[in-house]
This record gives sequence, C-alpha cells and structure tokens, in this order.
Amino acid sequence: MQIQPGSGPTALRILLGAQLRRLREDKGVSRDEAGRFIRGSESKISRMELGRVSFKERDVADLLTLYGVKDEKTRAVVMGLVERANEPGWWHRFSDVLPAWFQTYVGLEEAATRIRTYEVQFVPGLLQTKEYARAVITAGAVGAVPEEIARRVDLRLERQRILDGEDSPLFWAVIDEAALRRPIGGVDVMRGQIQHLIDLMNQPNVTIQVIPFSYGGHAAEGGAFSILRFADPELPDIVYVEQLASALYLDKREELDRYIEVMERLCAVSTTPAETVDLLQRIIADL
Repeated sequence: MQIQPGSGPTALRILLGAQLRRLREDKGVSRDEAGRFIRGSESKISRMELGRVSFKERDVADLLTLYGVKDEKTRAVVMGLVERANEPGWWHRFSDVLPAWFQTYVGLEEAATRIRTYEVQFVPGLLQTKEYARAVITAGAVGAVPEEIARRVDLRLERQRILDGEDSPLFWAVIDEAALRRPIGGVDVMRGQIQHLIDLMNQPNVTIQVIPFSYGGHAAEGGAFSILRFADPELPDIVYVEQLASALYLDKREELDRYIEVMERLCAVSTTPAETVDLLQRIIADL
C-alpha cells in the first residue's frame, strides 16, 4: 500500500478503509462476520471501510488477524496508518461550527491535488473575500450570534490557505454569471469580490470560467457540485454535492463519469480565462 506523504487524515481513513475491505473480500469474509469478530456489527464494518469513522487500534489488529495478515512488517505499516488517520485535522478546532457532514469535505479538500467546482448561486468558498463570506454566512445563519458568524468566516478563510502553499491543488471553478450579478453584501462588497476574482486569475493554480447569461440552458441545471482528485492512485475521484443540511459523496465509476462529462461540457461553453477577465471587468462597471 503506497501512501502519499501529503495525505490528510480524511484521505488516510478512506485509504485504510479500502485496504481493509480488499483484505476482507480476498479472504471471503462477510461484513457481518467481521463485525461480530470485533464485537461490533455489519454497519460498523461498513462505516470503517468507507472511512467515515475513526479506527480503534484493537479493532484493526483483530481484523488483520481475521484476514490472515501475519507478516509483522505489513501489520506495522497498517497500524502506523491507523495512528496517522486518527490524528485530528486543523479543522477540528472549528468543530463547534462545522457540521459533521462537512468535516469530511474539508478533509478531502485538504488532501486533493485538483478541485473542479461548478457554482450557480455564490462565488465558491475558496475564492470568497472576507466581506463577501460574512454576507453569505450571515444570510444563511438565521438566529446565529455574531461570535458564531465570525467563527464560520474564520473557518472559510482558513480553508483558503490551501491555494497558497507549495503543494496547493489546481483549482478550476466554473461560475454561473447569475452568482456574479447578485449583489450579496451590497455594491461595495460585490465590487471587492469581483476584483478579488480578477486578482486570483494571476495565480497559476487557479482557473475561473463563467457561464454567461447568453448561453441559456446548460448541462448542470441540477445544481452545484465539486469533483476532487487525489495524488494516491488508490483513492478514487470523489464528487461532492451539498444539500441544505447534508451532503452526498459519490465515488462509483458511473456516477463519476456522469459528473465529469457534465463538467467538461460546462467548461466547453464557458468563457476562456481571457474572456473571464473581460466579463468580470464589465460586471464591476455595471455595479
């Protein structure tokens, strides 16, 4: 099992879960049998194999025994991975304002080498200014106290740091023009946000395209989504689809192919990077 050194804990949990699933299937052991062996259930094994939970060292050691893994070096590699996968990510300190269903995405975002996203309602979170982020979060957090809103804004800005490091992912955003014309936070906030997008276009790892109003209907009218790719060949691409109070994480080949095809079609009908800058400057002038 080859593990990339930059993999975050969320990606490592998924890799470890996939490895345990392969070992179980190679041995011909059912999830129900494995669950009973570690004093658990079939659903617990399922959650472990999907990387949705942290791993207890005793459980993993017992499963390795059940699956016939006797070589001490192999066991040591897997148990070392357990320790690394259980380390809390930096986002753990924001757990008071970070829903459990979104923690997984933040962890995957941290480990991704390429993120492609389509957004129809807002500027993508990784590209938002502090003022725009505060306006979006305030509008969606009905009844939240100012301290909570400030914490959520800080979390969003902290996430943006992945675009500035040496190992930053390639980030490719396709944004519906409607999201850029909607004056969230007022004219001044929106002008600052659009100028920020223009400035970000100078970063070699950031590409922004816009689907203009003139195009009409298009392939992704079902809503926003993101596709994440990782350095480790054992970790599949994942499609993230956010809902009102939950999210979908899709990794089946047929689902991936469908979303990748839609993303390619969106890119084909959107502005080129040069045209993006021209359109953004026209939007600023119109505000």
